[in-house]
Amino acid sequence: MDDFLTPVSTIRIADKEAEPEPSLASSQAKFSATNQVKFVPTSAEDALEILKQQPSYDELVSALRFLSRHTLENDIPSIKLPSPISAQLVQVLVSEIVTNHWVLLKEDAGDSKNSGFKLLLYCLSSITGINAILVRLRALIQEYKSETEGPGKLKRPDIHLNLETLLDLLENLLKGDGWLLEAWQTAKASTGLDGATSTARMRPRVQEILSLFGGGRIVSLAAEAEGIVKANKTAKDDNYEISVADAQQYTMWLGRNIVTWQLSDVALENAKFGSDLFSKGLKLGHGDALIKHVLSELVLKKGANPSRFGLLLGNLPSTEQRKVLFSILKLFSSKYLDRLGHCDTEDSKPLVAAVAGALEAIIGESNNLKDYLVEWLTSSSGAGLGEGVGIRRAVLAVVSQNRDGVVTVLEKSLGQFGDQLYIKHSPMLQQEAHAEVLLLSAGYVHRLSPIKLTLMMRTSVWLTAISNRLAAPHQKARLLGMWVGEALSNLVDKGDKRLNFDTEKEFEDMAIWYRGLTQVADEVGTTEALFESPPTAFSKKKTASLKAEKAAQAAPRRPAQPPQTGFIIEELSDEEGPEEDDLVPYAKPDSDEEDSDDDPTLIRRDKPKAPVYIRDLIRYLRDTDNYDLQKLALTTAPTLIRRKAEYGTEVKEHADELAGLLIGLSDKFEMEDFDDLRLQGMMALMAAQPKIMGPWFAKTFFDGDYSISQRASVLIVLGLASRELAGFETSTYTTAAAFPSKTLPERVEKLYLPQNTSLYQPPSSSTLKPLPPNALDGIAHSITDNFLAPMAAEAADAATGPDALKLSTFTSRLDNPEKVRRITKAKPRIRSIPNTTAGLLSSSFFTPLISRFQAALHSSSSKTRGIIFNPYLLSLYLKTLALIIHASGPSTLSLPQMTAELWRLLLNTSVRAQAVGDLQLTQAILFGFMALLDVNEDRMRDLCQEMGRELIEAKDWVAGVFGNLRGGDEGGEEERMKMLAAGVLVRLGEGIERWQLVLVGDLIGF
Repeated sequence: MDDFLTPVSTIRIADKEAEPEPSLASSQAKFSATNQVKFVPTSAEDALEILKQQPSYDELVSALRFLSRHTLENDIPSIKLPSPISAQLVQVLVSEIVTNHWVLLKEDAGDSKNSGFKLLLYCLSSITGINAILVRLRALIQEYKSETEGPGKLKRPDIHLNLETLLDLLENLLKGDGWLLEAWQTAKASTGLDGATSTARMRPRVQEILSLFGGGRIVSLAAEAEGIVKANKTAKDDNYEISVADAQQYTMWLGRNIVTWQLSDVALENAKFGSDLFSKGLKLGHGDALIKHVLSELVLKKGANPSRFGLLLGNLPSTEQRKVLFSILKLFSSKYLDRLGHCDTEDSKPLVAAVAGALEAIIGESNNLKDYLVEWLTSSSGAGLGEGVGIRRAVLAVVSQNRDGVVTVLEKSLGQFGDQLYIKHSPMLQQEAHAEVLLLSAGYVHRLSPIKLTLMMRTSVWLTAISNRLAAPHQKARLLGMWVGEALSNLVDKGDKRLNFDTEKEFEDMAIWYRGLTQVADEVGTTEALFESPPTAFSKKKTASLKAEKAAQAAPRRPAQPPQTGFIIEELSDEEGPEEDDLVPYAKPDSDEEDSDDDPTLIRRDKPKAPVYIRDLIRYLRDTDNYDLQKLALTTAPTLIRRKAEYGTEVKEHADELAGLLIGLSDKFEMEDFDDLRLQGMMALMAAQPKIMGPWFAKTFFDGDYSISQRASVLIVLGLASRELAGFETSTYTTAAAFPSKTLPERVEKLYLPQNTSLYQPPSSSTLKPLPPNALDGIAHSITDNFLAPMAAEAADAATGPDALKLSTFTSRLDNPEKVRRITKAKPRIRSIPNTTAGLLSSSFFTPLISRFQAALHSSSSKTRGIIFNPYLLSLYLKTLALIIHASGPSTLSLPQMTAELWRLLLNTSVRAQAVGDLQLTQAILFGFMALLDVNEDRMRDLCQEMGRELIEAKDWVAGVFGNLRGGDEGGEEERMKMLAAGVLVRLGEGIERWQLVLVGDLIGF
């Protein structure tokens, strides 16, 4: 029978009579005063024995103090050094002591180094301690999973409590920025000092440090344990978070430790350790954030030594060096040089020289890094797509230090600039960047060796490049060829031999700017300019106003005129009746809702006033904890931004800051119409500054750190703003934002305008109502109905319509066949809009969006590819491009180029692969083809001549989609998509059949 009874625990009872249990503070005071403990360790074995025997708190503190006091200086191995006895000690501390005494230890946490909490952390702050905690976490996680998967409830309901304790311990252990340096020094101290033997013994311990901190095991186990703890937490503890379980916060901790390592003297002799750890940290999923932090601390900080970062970069593998260097260039551009824009004046040279100096210090004498700079400038997807010209100027300033390097850049750029396939298939934003590189490098070569540039312009490469550019089908490609030809000819040729293409006045400013790039000569300077915060426009205005005030105060004042004295006597007439008859009483004021409360203490008299200036609006939006300010800012923003658009420069100066606040704003107070008001504010910015905000929103969509819903709002704003600028829609806020001087009195307005028609609302346009979440879908459905209506009419007129057009359900939704016939006779056509607006939509909306997407397709960043291949975002992105090109209309000069780029994007293998099994994305691709066919209705011959292969490929794909759709659900999504596919298929078939002779030459061998 005795075998059935198993003791759970053993309690030691003192011989003396039981006394009341003293408090923790009194026991600590007694221990510190008398230092009398029953078991005092004299060796590591004694300490281990004490820890195994369920010690009291005083005995525990005594053992921890003994273990933390003995180091190598005492000729006794430290608990931090790997040894059998230290492994046993750490195991006991993690599995038993922490579990039983953690609460008391946390209460004992103080500033004193001799507190039990600090002593415990010291004993466990080693590779052995971290490994022991991770092993214990893994065991508890496995036990939790096995018990929850089996029948019945948990056998040990305290597992999540133990996991929480271990996570708290791990969180406290990993505090500090010197962990890696201390771990390396501990590993070095344990190997001895015997040269080669020391190196051989050091290698496995260094690998252990690298695998532990750079392998992601800490984050994965901590995140899994945190999930279990959260699942067993109550509702009151929903905010429970552990920074070690967050990959981004752990990456930042690793970056701070790498910085501490690089700044130490040890890093100079053991540079590969820091580089290896940095390389592993780049693979944790937040490589850009790690690069940004390390670069900011080692380069972009006052008094920093950039050569330390070059040392870190030089020991990386070649592929990692290239990736990090390109990320650095992007960071320099976004943080310092993008604000320069198209600026090559003297004011921008100090900043460009500072960035060039930082790059020069980072690269040093590394030939590989210099070759990567040349590759970045000349690769088909490089040169900073979408970035300002400043970063290209800074890189060329570094490359120009070597004559051979800048000549190589010029030769490769010239050959690429004239390549026919490059001209036909590369995004225009990419071609513009490479044209800037070509002109800048030509200027450097002309200054270094004029004869070299002269000889290059006498070769067939130069003549072929200009000829191919002038023969390009796209207008912007031809213009680039003209501008480059004129700029280089001005450097080499003289007199009448200089090329002059007489650029149109519309593009004269851009032509002058491109020709001026050959005269830009940047130098490699110091990094001091990077530490100076650039003055904003507001601060400049403030400085100017202060100067004006001082000047006004210094100016002599005019003597004040004395007030008039005497009385003014005026005779009043009484002919019109008594005086009191002329007194008109005031109307009774409307009741105030706030005054209707019976309790006067509840009436608010501190209501905020509506913002009058853009800076006040920004201040309201920043105050995310004030409901009144947030509500007032959102309701006022659309009207205020539109009102300030053409009056002053407030909107232009604060546009990017205001847009960032509106995109990142969250519905903290669950306001009514929050999403609609936020989108209307963003649309007001787009309508006010389309040239600035179009590229800014496109860049933010791909590069910004936003959620899927916030990125979707960016696309919705771009699509709706393009239609508003084109005149298809009119916002209700436009009339409200108009000044009174711009409107007629109500009685006069009735004489000139029809009833219920506003001066700013054309009868042919619609009015933007409150925006639903699927605002673009509604517009897409409307355009689709207009596209299918003529074909539906033909199907209704014919006794037996085409079998491919199953449009009976569509025609039945119309009123009657007569209405269908009227639609056929008066077919809705896309309105011709001015070329200026169409060109704006092309250059500021369409080109930045599609160019950045094509660059993202070739990107190796998992984050970027995750954004562009999200099914919802990808379908919304394609619809946005289709709406922009539809809003541009058939009068757009760059319509051939826009059509070719969007058509090839819709046929992209990766895009079509994502559409397999996804109806929403498939419908977006079909809508893109429909918009292209609708806009290019009068250009079908040119389409067949220029893009014959693409038309045939699109027809085959649409036919396959149509065959795989079942349909049958009247009014359903699949039935509607089948109608759309049929309409696209019929329109493609008609065009190909009509112009099939044009296709014969292009399709030989297809």
